[in-house]
Amino acid sequence: METAIAKTRFVRISPRKARLAADLVRGMKVEDASLQLKHCQLKGGRLLLKTLDSAIANAETQMNVQRRDLKVQEIRVDAGPVLKRSKSKSKGGQVPVMKRTSHFTIVLGKE
Repeated sequence: METAIAKTRFVRISPRKARLAADLVRGMKVEDASLQLKHCQLKGGRLLLKTLDSAIANAETQMNVQRRDLKVQEIRVDAGPVLKRSKSKSKGGQVPVMKRTSHFTIVLGKE
């Protein structure tokens, strides 16, 4: 079975927060998933929507299928590298600040 894949790497959002938006659309039809991500209030939803649109465009050009015939087969949010910073605290101390990144992978297939 043919699939269309889109990946977005090094996105500045923690994987845990992005997975909340990914769980909303897992297994949905593409039109419903796009609508769900467009209207959810999460930052991860806005970022995943860009990757979903890219996967739809890949499917339309490579597989010659229409948007209404596609389904989200797999949506994955993996952890990327962590930017490690520190924040000054009282009495000369420091506290680590972990700026996490994510890698998005969306796989679309025919229904």
